[in-house]
Amino acid sequence: MFDLSINGRSRRVDVEPDTPLLWVLRDTLRLTGTKYGCGIAQCGACTVLIDGQATRSCQVSVDAVGTARVETIEAVETDPVGRRVVEAWVAAQVPQCGYCQSGQVMAATALLRETPKPSDADIADAMTNLCRCGTYNAIAAAVRRAAA
Repeated sequence: MFDLSINGRSRRVDVEPDTPLLWVLRDTLRLTGTKYGCGIAQCGACTVLIDGQATRSCQVSVDAVGTARVETIEAVETDPVGRRVVEAWVAAQVPQCGYCQSGQVMAATALLRETPKPSDADIADAMTNLCRCGTYNAIAAAVRRAAA
């Protein structure tokens, strides 16, 4: 049994200790905005914030989360930075298929919380999630827009 802090709420889950956080979020808690992509922490579709850090949830076991605060796409707009990121994503019409976008938004939110006025190099360094549609220019433009 694990007590987790998910989106500002305490949630108790009864899962095996080595269960990836991704599956706890999606299957146990039914927070399906966080997506499964590759399962090896390469694509970033499963990105959530753990104590404010963009983290690939497919490779974090539930027992490793401990008392950390987990934020998912479902709650990103409750934060002013997250809300600005989502507004910029919509204004810039970033998504094509949209599958990777929840992870992209979470990564951008983490970046802008840490670096409110990022340089293009900061954006390139932080936005390492993969996008099969190739919307990287639109993603960078949306990050710059959210930072403005």
